[in-house]
Amino acid sequence: MTASATSPRTGAQTDQSAPPLLSPRERTVIFVTIAAGMLLASLDQTIVGTALPTIVADLGGGSHMSWVVTSYLLAQTISTVLVGKFGDMYGRKTVFAVSTIVFITGSFFCGLSNSMTMLIASRAVQGIGAGGLTVTATALIADVIPLRERGKYQGALGSVFGASTVLGPLLGGFFTDQISWRWCFYVNVPIAIVVVVMTMRNIPQVKAIAKPIVDYLGIAFVTIGASSLILATSWGGSEYAWTSPVIIGLFAGGVLALVLFCLAELKAPEPMLPMRLFKNSVFAVCAVLSFIVGFAMLGAMSYLPSFLQYVNGADATFSGVRTLPMVVGLMSTSLYSGNVVSKTGRYRVFPIVGTLVTATGLYLLSLMDRSTPTWLESVFMLVLGAGLGLSMQLLTTVVQNTVDYKDLGTATSGVTFLRTLGSSFGTAIFGAIYANSLKSDLTHGIQQAATTGTVPAEQIARAAQHPQALHQLPNSAAIPVINAYAHSMSRVFLLTVPVALLGFVVALFLRQVTLRDSARMTSTDLDGSFGAPVDGVRVPLERQISALLRKPGAMSYKDALALSGSRLDPGRAWTVMQVALWTRLLGYAKLSQIATRHHVPEQILQPAFEGAIRGGDLSREGDFYSLTAQGDEQAQAIAQGWENWLADRLERDQGRPATPELRAALDSIAKRLLVEDLAEDLAQARTGDYAPQQTTTPA
Repeated sequence: MTASATSPRTGAQTDQSAPPLLSPRERTVIFVTIAAGMLLASLDQTIVGTALPTIVADLGGGSHMSWVVTSYLLAQTISTVLVGKFGDMYGRKTVFAVSTIVFITGSFFCGLSNSMTMLIASRAVQGIGAGGLTVTATALIADVIPLRERGKYQGALGSVFGASTVLGPLLGGFFTDQISWRWCFYVNVPIAIVVVVMTMRNIPQVKAIAKPIVDYLGIAFVTIGASSLILATSWGGSEYAWTSPVIIGLFAGGVLALVLFCLAELKAPEPMLPMRLFKNSVFAVCAVLSFIVGFAMLGAMSYLPSFLQYVNGADATFSGVRTLPMVVGLMSTSLYSGNVVSKTGRYRVFPIVGTLVTATGLYLLSLMDRSTPTWLESVFMLVLGAGLGLSMQLLTTVVQNTVDYKDLGTATSGVTFLRTLGSSFGTAIFGAIYANSLKSDLTHGIQQAATTGTVPAEQIARAAQHPQALHQLPNSAAIPVINAYAHSMSRVFLLTVPVALLGFVVALFLRQVTLRDSARMTSTDLDGSFGAPVDGVRVPLERQISALLRKPGAMSYKDALALSGSRLDPGRAWTVMQVALWTRLLGYAKLSQIATRHHVPEQILQPAFEGAIRGGDLSREGDFYSLTAQGDEQAQAIAQGWENWLADRLERDQGRPATPELRAALDSIAKRLLVEDLAEDLAQARTGDYAPQQTTTPA
């Protein structure tokens, strides 16, 4: 089934975006494929942390260690902005498969890397693929999962990010200790190949009707600005002096590019980050908080495994296990805060308390040294995780409750984009601080260790590059070097504290607003914390509608038929709505296309369509079906019943009338929802027992 066709009546090229009706088994296979791709992308954000000390010992270039993480995050941040639009233009199935291939390529060359430069470049390629996977996965769920079940699947997809936070450090440590750090990357290749094959075989091709406008100028300026500032903070004081022309030029160029980005967004037809959103004080506060939380979170988390290996002497596997208290704290407080908000609607306290607890946790980490007991370090990490969980979870929910529905997707993408950008800055800046501090501390520590005379200075210097070799030295030689690592990493943790405290001050300005009912129902989803950006109004709006339809007493298609006064039974209504939907999308409806899309033989559907013709609802011209005036009246009445109910409920949630943009979106969603819900007779058709009901739905 092709993704586009030419209308025989108008000759215009149109795109096919009717959502397929799939069996539960087919949906499961597709969801597993999407989740596997999402897991690949999210896992590589965390799997490298425990392997970094060994990678640095093998490849050298310790001063560039943070760029192994930063290059991935920065490339992912930029690609997430592009691929949502590309998915609309070329089809999300195509973009998902291409993103997976790009990810495979990056992973393969990461494993082959023989220098830090090659590894950093390969990680950037990985990041481009990962950005495509994360964004396209969310949109694919909206393409193939019925509205009533969509919130459940999207919530499960978001929890994949949470699972990767646990699995990443453990798998990274296991591969590093038992095989080679290169297998942290090689392991992606066979899995990704399976994902590509499953994508091409199982995921249907769906494209948007309208060709989207890509904000290339805005993307270019934000890429140049972010990259310049990150390079300046990374190179300053290490590669170049802070007052050198290179560093000053990078700072000036970065600031200028970001100013031009803001100006470009004011004029762009479809800006990636509309400046008007910042007029909303709640969005502005949440956007700044997202950046700060990302800055502090990755800035600290990237160095915990290194501390545990160099200072405590843990191997890579055990250092991953040792970080679990932080993950437990993060996940538990995320779920707790989400449940409280879903019951009370009160959220303002959580970011305030969360940023304060995060600052406390970072300060406690800065107190750790080689003599700190293991249980106390675990408590410190638990505190940090608890603070991050309280700070992260609700920012997306809050934003979605304060912007117009037409801005839901853009605002959601905006806060997630800024959090990822903050992570890139945090990793780079604290990496520069760590590298500059370690250089002097390590030199002093090696000199002090050499004065004992037990081990030559050259041997100490070589052993200092690898945690296991360092802890095999005699205590008199090892302790000064261990103290040097502890001091440098403690400084990183301590300098992160003011960033978290700045977040606390910003959180004080967050206003409490009344949550929409649909948003409160979805506030326990973990993807508010771990999810990736989504594009357009459709995905967040459909999530809220999904939440409404899961509530007890929600309207059903039978209610819509009854309230509309339609004389059609469910079977006839399905055929009429199919023709209405396909005619709306393509300008015509053809039985063979409808049957192929729904995996049903034409012969099974033929009697239902002939019945609709005899009843005066459809007409046929060759192989093409169209609505009669009577059928069009029935389709509009049924869809209007759904649309009015949805608009009324959403307006009640939002507290203000439905906008024209919302009405247009609801018109399309109402028709799709009817097609999905009226598929009960279609399920009978698949078994060959299809028989349209002859009963009449009462008015």
